Amino acid sequence: MNKRDSELETARGVLHPGETAQVSTLARYEPGPQAAAYVEFYWHVRWDLRGRPPYETKVLAHPNVHLVFEEPEPLVYGVDRGLFVRRLEDSGQVLGIKFRPGAFRAFADGPVAGYADRRVPAGEVFGPAAASACRAVLAAPDGPAMARLAEGFLLPRLPERPDPAAVEVAAIVERITAEPSMFRVDQLADGLGLSVRRLQRLFAEYVGATPKWVLRRARLHEAAARADRGVGIDWAALAADLGYADQAHLTRDFTAVVGAPPGRYAGA
Repeated sequence: MNKRDSELETARGVLHPGETAQVSTLARYEPGPQAAAYVEFYWHVRWDLRGRPPYETKVLAHPNVHLVFEEPEPLVYGVDRGLFVRRLEDSGQVLGIKFRPGAFRAFADGPVAGYADRRVPAGEVFGPAAASACRAVLAAPDGPAMARLAEGFLLPRLPERPDPAAVEVAAIVERITAEPSMFRVDQLADGLGLSVRRLQRLFAEYVGATPKWVLRRARLHEAAARADRGVGIDWAALAADLGYADQAHLTRDFTAVVGAPPGRYAGA
């Protein structure tokens, strides 16, 4: 993946990314070989709004759990099935670990579905060492150093080998992301040679969101990415490309989550 593709992939899901880039910076750092089976990447956001109004950044979240080193304490963010909104004010920074879909199950005390739409103190999952690690990460001189410290905290806590079911789930989510026109859960299950029930159980245990939600979110990510490229979009054609019955279905889906129809979002 080249630098430009990496930047686009990191920002995918961020609404109005051009506007957001005016108030904050987003950087991505790749995991080392020992952590790569569990970590998709590390992300670092920094902002300085001193003397300026607060800003709400909005994100169509992915089917990933994050461990975020931030003030006043580190938090585990489960899959946010709605629209994730964070208010930025004054100045600050956060460093996040984006776990691969399914990988967080290795640290959870139950199905990952139990973390959905929740922010859990990291100490409840990783113990009291999470707080001291957070202080060290936030005191580091730059993003790369922060990512190295975060990985140093994580490595001793990794299992000896990945859970085969987690690896299977990660591959399924990657397939959905690569084919956003895939529309139905039974279609996905048939293509994988799994029953719908088995697929649903896997996602509840390892992902924290249903297969239907992941399919829908992949389509909305693609619709938002197209809208962010500018005006002149053939929405009816895009709806067909993404597997919707018609443009009205795309509009309803997009509006329900984003809060505005896709045409108005693109114009804004």
